[in-house]
Amino acid sequence: MLYDYIIIGAGSAGCVLANRLSENPAHKVLLIEAGGPDSKMEINIPGAYSKLNNTEVDWAFWTEPSEAIDNRKLFIPRGKVLGGSSATNAMAYVRGNKKDYDDWAALGNEGWDYASVLPYFKKSENNQNFDDEFHGKDGPMHVTHAASPSNVATAFVEACAEQGIQSNPAYNGAEQLGASLLQFTIKNNQRHSAAAAFLKPVRRRKNLIIVTHTFVKRVLFESGVAVGVEVKNKNAQTEIYNCNKEVIISAGTIQSPQILMLSGIGDTNELSKHGIITVKHLPGVGKNLQDHVWSGASALASVPTGNDLLKPTKMVMAGVQHVLFKTGPLSNSPLEANAFLKIEEDGSLGEGQPNIQFHFVPLTIKPDYSTDIYNVNTYPTYSGFSIMSIILHPKSRGQVKLKSSNPSEPPSIQLNPLSDIDDRTMLVKGLKKAIEVLHSPAFDAYRDGEMLLPKAPVSDQIINEHINKSLETLYHPVGTCKMGNDTQAVVNHLLKVHGVANLRVIDASIMPSIVSGNTNAAAIMIAEKGADMIIG
Repeated sequence: MLYDYIIIGAGSAGCVLANRLSENPAHKVLLIEAGGPDSKMEINIPGAYSKLNNTEVDWAFWTEPSEAIDNRKLFIPRGKVLGGSSATNAMAYVRGNKKDYDDWAALGNEGWDYASVLPYFKKSENNQNFDDEFHGKDGPMHVTHAASPSNVATAFVEACAEQGIQSNPAYNGAEQLGASLLQFTIKNNQRHSAAAAFLKPVRRRKNLIIVTHTFVKRVLFESGVAVGVEVKNKNAQTEIYNCNKEVIISAGTIQSPQILMLSGIGDTNELSKHGIITVKHLPGVGKNLQDHVWSGASALASVPTGNDLLKPTKMVMAGVQHVLFKTGPLSNSPLEANAFLKIEEDGSLGEGQPNIQFHFVPLTIKPDYSTDIYNVNTYPTYSGFSIMSIILHPKSRGQVKLKSSNPSEPPSIQLNPLSDIDDRTMLVKGLKKAIEVLHSPAFDAYRDGEMLLPKAPVSDQIINEHINKSLETLYHPVGTCKMGNDTQAVVNHLLKVHGVANLRVIDASIMPSIVSGNTNAAAIMIAEKGADMIIG
C-alpha cells in the first residue's frame, strides 16, 4: 500500500502532524501507533494520573544505574497509546522561556528563534484564561486553570511572594519568572490530550489511516532515500508500508533514535556491534540526552490534602462524582501550582530566564523513602504537601543506545543525572529555597509542625543524602536527535535527517537544549512548525 506520508508514533507530535498533513485531501497519510486506542477510562480523569504509569498505556522504561545517586535506576514512563505521553502526563501547559528558542537559533537553526515559534504555540492553543498577543484562542487544544484549586495551592503562591518570588499568572506571556497556579491541557474537567484535541476531530477523514498495536521495526531505504517502513502488525505478522513523499519519525526521545539506529542511521561503530549495516554514519544519534531532575521538600498538613484523597472510600466517592458529573477533586491534575526563579545570576542565562522551577503538589511521601515515588498509589494517606525543586538547565548529558538488533528490546537509557557537579550544587540551592517557602507565614494555617523531608536539622550533608534517595526525573527527556549543523547533529533546521532523503524526525528529541519548563507544549509547537515545513 502506498502513502504520501508515513508518521511513526501517535504521540503529542504525531497527532498534530496527522491532523495538519491530512487537511489536504490529496495527501494520503498513515499514522502508526505501537500502543492501542485511548479508551482507558483513567486517561480522561485528570486526578487519575497515578493510575496510568506501569499499565498497558505506558512503555515504563528504566534508566541504567546512576553513579551519582547511589547507583539507583530511575523510572521513565512514556505513553504507549494514542496521544502518547500527552495521554498519561500531568497535563501542565508550560512553553519555556524566550531565550531557550533564541539560543536554538543562535546555534544555526534558522527560524527557531522565539519570534518565529510563537505563532505555532498560538496556533495550537485555545486558552480559556488569557487573550493577548502571547496566547491563542482559536486552536484545537484547550488550555485552562484548574476548576477548583486547593487552598494550599493558593497559599503556595502567597508563600512564594513572602520569599521574594512575585506572582505571575501569565508565565507563558511577556515574562516567565514568578509564581502562579498552573495551566493545564484540560477541557470540561477532562484531560485534553493531543489525541483528543488533534486526532479525534479528524479521524473520519478518508485520507487519514490510523493503525494501532503496530510496531515499527525499521525504516526502509533505497539508495539513501526513505521509501517505507517495516512493521509488526497486531497479528504479529510482518508488513511493509510504502511511501512516496516522506517518512516522519515522531516516536519520542527514547524511541526515535532507537528506530534510526535499527534502520542503519547512527554511529557505525555502535551499529556494527549489533550486525546492523550502516545507511548513514551519524554519531550523534542517541547522544545529547537531557532531562529535568528534581528532589522535593515536604511538610505535614493540618488540613486534608491529596494524600487524604487516596483513602479507598474517598477515592471511590471522588471517582463516582467525576464519572457522573465531571466535578470534584479528580478534576485537578496532581500538580497544582508552579514557580520559576533565578537562584543566582548565571552568565549563560538571559535576563528573565530561570534556572529553577518549583512544582507544588498536595502530597507527601514516607519519611523513610519506602514509598515508590513514581507511584502515587503507594503514598501514605496522612496529609501533607511538597515543593518539587527542579533543575531547568542541567549540564549533565546521557545517551540512548541499542542493547541488540531486536526492535522489541528496550534500548539502554544512560541518563547520568548529576554527573556534572554544578547540577548538584544548583539542586541543593533550589531545595534550600523550597524549604524557605514551606516555612513561610502563608503556610502557617496549613502546616503541621516542622519539615517532614529533608529531616531536621537541615544541613548540606542531610540535603545531599536526601537527594541521593529521592531524586527522580520530571519525565521530560529530550535531545537525542539534535537539531543543528555540528558533528553531533542528527537533523537540520528543517528537521530533515542529515545525509538521507525523505526522512524527518519531528518530536522533542530534536531539541538542541532543554527548555525552561515542562516539555509537552514545546513538542506540540515543534510538530506545528514541522507540518508547515513539510506542506511548504
